[in-house]
Amino acid sequence: MYDIIIIGGGVVGALCAEALSKYDAKILLLEASYDLAAGATGANSGIVHAGFDAKTGSLKAKFNVRGAELMPALCKRLGAGYKNNGSLVIGFSGDEEQLAELYARGVENGVKELALLGKEELHKIEPNVSPDAVAALYAPTAGIVCPYSLAIAAAGVAMDNGTELEYNCRVTGIEKTEKGYKVGCENGKFFETKYIINCAGLHSDDIAALVGDTSFTVTPRRGEYILLDRTQGGTVSHTVFVCPSAMGKGILVSPTFDGNLILGPTSENVTDKEDKKTTYEGLQKVLEGARRSVPGVRAAAITSFTGLRAVGSTGDFIIRKSADNFLTFAGIESPGLSSAPALAEYAEQTLLSDGAVSKKKDCYKTERRPAKFMSELSFDEKNEYIKKDPAYGRIVCRCEEVTEGEIRDALINNPPAKTLDAVKRRVRAGMGRCQGGFCSPVVIGMIADRLGIPYERVEKCGEGSYITTGRTKGDVK
Repeated sequence: MYDIIIIGGGVVGALCAEALSKYDAKILLLEASYDLAAGATGANSGIVHAGFDAKTGSLKAKFNVRGAELMPALCKRLGAGYKNNGSLVIGFSGDEEQLAELYARGVENGVKELALLGKEELHKIEPNVSPDAVAALYAPTAGIVCPYSLAIAAAGVAMDNGTELEYNCRVTGIEKTEKGYKVGCENGKFFETKYIINCAGLHSDDIAALVGDTSFTVTPRRGEYILLDRTQGGTVSHTVFVCPSAMGKGILVSPTFDGNLILGPTSENVTDKEDKKTTYEGLQKVLEGARRSVPGVRAAAITSFTGLRAVGSTGDFIIRKSADNFLTFAGIESPGLSSAPALAEYAEQTLLSDGAVSKKKDCYKTERRPAKFMSELSFDEKNEYIKKDPAYGRIVCRCEEVTEGEIRDALINNPPAKTLDAVKRRVRAGMGRCQGGFCSPVVIGMIADRLGIPYERVEKCGEGSYITTGRTKGDVK
């Protein structure tokens, strides 16, 4: 019997697990996919919004502003990437009134240091934006974060504190019992718990319906992105938006924490909650939209991808008790990433109030070293690590300067990577210009050795996604 089961291993579920893992409670984190952060958390803009866009008084506004305040310190202690780069909503002729409205809303929401800039001020701090831009809303408190590293780090700390994790456990049934709930998964596994936290993202409405809460629905909104090479990372230093519409914040141009430039997303409501295809038309729309705000953007793409946002039917975050001892977080679309630290804080306060947790453990972990760290060290610091362990001196991924020691750690440390994409999310091996063309064979071999499986049975991203089909020559050494 578990005290708490958290359904969903995205950034909200992982941060809830981390926040609650310091208490004397038996916790299980259930993830439907092959790895954490494999859904919306692994495919978004990575923006920590300041909080001026959400309607005043909404849950989005409340949790966005609080989450943005918590994010820098949280990322620092968890070893996740965060940078306070600020954001600009640029306006063209006729957009001045909308910028003024966003400014007034931001002030009312409690966003600090907001400023309206004229044309000269705008081009002084961001010279590569369109010469046709006449004004901007400047939010110095906005930032950029690596969302999947945050989720993985949070889950790792939770596991170090005793939280259990189960992959490939898509919840298909929840039965009320005398002591709480019996949770059944598609793979045939069953678990019993006293309390459930529903963080299932696109499927949060399906999970709530299992306990009779059919008061809302979640619709997937597909957004396509283009990721540019690091040579383009300095095109802008701020996150650059255009004035938002009813379908979202429009096509943005932003540096990423790791030094690339990201463009996107498109915005299209779809019905298929697994529809992650990219299209020629969508990517062209991304490029055209990006060049409207930043004309000098070059199409030096290293990859493209699609993310699915969980749009709730209420127009706001849906945070409620779907049943006794059953807390639901649904419709956590943008600014969901920015709000995630505050949502986890709310979950902790709610479970304390409900008596689901009370006493803290005598000893628990709160900090974590970054999974990829060698490239950030000085030569003297690197040499000290290499003296103790030569594996930290062997570069495997040349593009991202990831060492054998860091990849080995990703296969061992909580939550351990078991696939090629899981290694990529933890230490960025394969995320560079060549997209794994050089390092993948070595990484596959390391995974095979760690798991004790044949080379050709190593998966890219879950069941059946084998990378090789067999050996062409030579024997296994």
